[in-house]
Amino acid sequence: MSVGAGLACSALPTAPAEGIADTARSYKLCSVCDTEPMTIVLIAIALYLLAAALLVGAVASDKLDSRRGWFWPALGAVLLHGAYHLIVAWRTPGGPDMHFFAALSLVALGMAAMTLAVGAQGRMRGLGVLSFPLAGLLLFAYHAYGHEPSQELDWRLQLHAWMALLAYASLAIAALLALMLWAQERALRRREFHAWLRALPPLTELEELLFRTITVGFILLTATLLTGMLFVENLFAQHLIHKTVLSVLSWLAFGALLLGRWRYGWRGGKAVRWTLAAMGLLLLAFFGSKFVLELILGRTT
Repeated sequence: MSVGAGLACSALPTAPAEGIADTARSYKLCSVCDTEPMTIVLIAIALYLLAAALLVGAVASDKLDSRRGWFWPALGAVLLHGAYHLIVAWRTPGGPDMHFFAALSLVALGMAAMTLAVGAQGRMRGLGVLSFPLAGLLLFAYHAYGHEPSQELDWRLQLHAWMALLAYASLAIAALLALMLWAQERALRRREFHAWLRALPPLTELEELLFRTITVGFILLTATLLTGMLFVENLFAQHLIHKTVLSVLSWLAFGALLLGRWRYGWRGGKAVRWTLAAMGLLLLAFFGSKFVLELILGRTT
């Protein structure tokens, strides 16, 4: 941190007696004026965009399978993204920051890491064209909004929170895969053989990857709901009831999709519609409720 930034941040109110609202505002201001985290954020965003640009170039030249130059910028971006959250956790009192933009950034980090892991094995590298810029955008939004001190969480509630974020990241990847499956089927039906189609695996392989991702996300979502019932007090309180109901509805929708796949061989458009509908319910359950409660009503969740 520069001297000027340090003086500006040190002048902010930090005493507990001045209220939690003043404390939250002070951490937001510090996050903006602190140059070290800002540098990390800018480098991570640049690396995310570089990795996405290299993937776009590889798709355009039909050399996605032979080019791996995207991997190292993406790896650096993911590591810096994670390091930024660790720095924030170290500098901010209380528990881990799980507020609206922090949660969005963590989910995007999980999506980028999963894309990196899958792409390194030679499958679905083109997914990074979407997930890497999205991760950079949400990282910037989190830094620009600022950090807020959170309540201390014991290990049980932290386990529940991290399970939830992993579930959201996995199922968000599944939603992107569903959109790719829809676009691929639509292009093939219209006999539109674009260059980006060659960057995708065959339909059967893409469907297999979609349902494997949904299965992983469904298991994590099940664990999230179970830990919520076991560890979260007043799970059906007024400010949590809508989140609980929508999460259960999403869980039922994903479960019905997996059952339909196993029992009736659901695929194609039906699988896409069920995936997007279930993911929409999950987005409303977590981020919709957090948006209303935290950004509109000014309450903590």
